[in-house]
This record gives sequence, C-alpha cells and structure tokens, in this order.
Amino acid sequence: MNHAMRWITAVLLLAFLGGCATPNIIVTPDQPKGPIYEAKPTFVQEGIASWYGGRWIGRLTANGERYRATDFTAAHKKLPFHTMVRVTDLKTKNSIIVRINNRGPYVKGRIIDLSVVAAKKLGTYDRGLAKVRIEALKEIPVLKKPNLDAAKKPTPKPTPKASPTPKPSSKPASKPTPSPPPKPTPKPTPRKLRTAS
Repeated sequence: MNHAMRWITAVLLLAFLGGCATPNIIVTPDQPKGPIYEAKPTFVQEGIASWYGGRWIGRLTANGERYRATDFTAAHKKLPFHTMVRVTDLKTKNSIIVRINNRGPYVKGRIIDLSVVAAKKLGTYDRGLAKVRIEALKEIPVLKKPNLDAAKKPTPKPTPKASPTPKPSSKPASKPTPSPPPKPTPKPTPRKLRTAS
C-alpha cells in the first residue's frame, strides 16, 4: 500500500468512526502512521522564525535531550516541552509540525527557533529568518489495536431482578374459601363365578 493510500485509509477510517459529526482533523503527510491532531489549535502566535545548529548540535536542550539537527524539533520561550506545533511560512504557505524540546530564541522579535532539518523542510533555511504563524496542536487519541477478544466473548446474561416484596395492605386479609372434599370413588362389586353343574 503506497503512502497516499495509507493516508486516505486513515482519513476514511476516522470519518467512519466519527459518524455524522466528523471532526476537522489534520493528518501530517510526512507522518502517516503518526498522531492525528484537532484542527482548532490551543495557542496561536505570529512572528519571526529562525533556525539553529552548528555549535548547538550534540548539546543538551532545556528538556535534557541532545540536540540533533535531523530531528523535527524547535525552541520556544513558553510552550510546554513536547508540545506539537504547526509552523506555517506566511510567505509560501508551507507548513511543518515540530516538537518543542528547548527554550529560546532570546533575540527580540523572534518567536521560534527551528532545527536544521525543520528549517530546510519549511523552506526558510536559506533565508535564515521568516515571518511565520505557529499553532500548538492537541492530539486526538486513536485506538491503535482494536480489542478483538471483546468481540469473541459472549455477552453476559443480565441477572433477573428480585421481585419486590408486597407491601402489607391496610385491609384485613380475607379468609380463603375451603375447597370441597373430594368425592369418594365407588368400590367395584365382586363378581360371582359361575360353576358348571
């Protein structure tokens, strides 16, 4: 199954699972097996994006990871670590998704520092700086492995409810009418045997 078919299958599956009220979703084309995000961001900001690499490669980031130029990561001043952020170049309308794992940039007017690979993918590497919009995304939890055992197990039968105890009546209880005694069955009369004379 090629890349496009996987992407289409994922979208159709989510539309089927969502029924009539299908939410607007974003599927990242670079990560067809990755998470799916809600369309409405939790945080939006516009400003200048830069990128960093060189002497920073291999150093520890603010969350304790090693900075790798080949990871789709970024630095932001306030967003929590591991927040997934969509970065859109306002000039070209290209966008990528990066994970926040560092703090910065500390230059006035800049709002995000991208890793080398993220800047190249976005198309801002050669320019150095670019006007961007960043949007913090909220992941939609997706069932990764359907519970097939649940379908095989028989549905337990509901336990019968105990009948409610009758409330005592204020009326005096009527005496039950006696049933007539059974009629005696007649005894058969013995037959006399005839003897030949």
